[in-house]
Amino acid sequence: MHTPPTSPRRRALAFLAALALACLPALALAAPPQAIRIGVATAGGGDPLTWGGSPGGVVRVNHLLEDEFKASGIQVEWLFFKGAGPAVNEALSNRQIDFAYQGDLPQVVGRANGLKTKLLLPCGARNNLYVVTPPHSDIKGIQDLKDRKVSIFRGTNGHLVAIKALAANGLTERDLKVVNLDAGSAQAALVSNGVDAAFGGYEWFKLRDQGLAKVIYTTQGQDPALTRQAALLVREEFAKEHSAEVQRVVDVFVKAADWSSDEKNRSALFDIWARSGTPVASWAAEFDQQDLAVRNSPLVDAFIIARYKAVVQDALKLKLIRREVSVDDWFDTRYLQAALKKQGLEKRWPAFDAKGRPLPGSAFVATVR
Repeated sequence: MHTPPTSPRRRALAFLAALALACLPALALAAPPQAIRIGVATAGGGDPLTWGGSPGGVVRVNHLLEDEFKASGIQVEWLFFKGAGPAVNEALSNRQIDFAYQGDLPQVVGRANGLKTKLLLPCGARNNLYVVTPPHSDIKGIQDLKDRKVSIFRGTNGHLVAIKALAANGLTERDLKVVNLDAGSAQAALVSNGVDAAFGGYEWFKLRDQGLAKVIYTTQGQDPALTRQAALLVREEFAKEHSAEVQRVVDVFVKAADWSSDEKNRSALFDIWARSGTPVASWAAEFDQQDLAVRNSPLVDAFIIARYKAVVQDALKLKLIRREVSVDDWFDTRYLQAALKKQGLEKRWPAFDAKGRPLPGSAFVATVR
């Protein structure tokens, strides 16, 4: 039987059809996501739920991401976790969220446990830590915590700083009767005299101002190594499939960081953060004598990298993780650098060395208030 020769036109059509079939998986990967899900390592507060102390709170309250993706038909979902960093890690592991705002220690623990993530940018640096007691307590300083019942929220970014503060005063966790409580539970326990003292953050100023607690220790104004860092990260798989959307998210967070770093916006910034239920007075206390541009900078500088490396080493010593994890290849600054260039912000923030000092040539001038 004679088979007629295939015409050039038919051969071309067959080639194009085969090419289209071969490209189907790639096209599927390139399709934009239906939703962008962001996990926040705090229970949050207000209606709708939000949080403060970070440019991320500005993104949330001002609907900046929702506005960015509205025309694209992409939904933005915010999920808040009372269990803080450890609960966020579980959500990442189960692929329930795409991005996460959380502290340095839980991020390190997640990486050590095999979570495939990329750190995109700091989103709330140099957060302070405090120790509070009931108002009429005889505890005057950290040394007095020996053999006392003390609340520490283990596994969070305040945990390691608490251990460092104890060590600086000749104590370890074993010298205390430690109770592992989240922020809300710790407040209830302190007010009811269920614990003798508690470590925590800015949330304690509200109780202090109500006469229900007193601050007996603060890292504010001390060595920057005694501060906590928070950052925005993304699941590696999501970033590979949706790099364009990751860039847009980073663009929005950098824009919010720029606004949040402007001293002219200090009052307005605290008002926005107060929508989380933490009063303006608490933010004023947390940021007292501190420059917004330092606390809200998105730069991945030598200080940020050094702090993450220190967290890794401290977590290893305390057996919070079983293996060392790399840091240098964890930060993916391509999106950040692109955002800074696009928005003309390449010289917006000062860079700091590993010890938290402005690098030579930095234009940074501290503003004392």
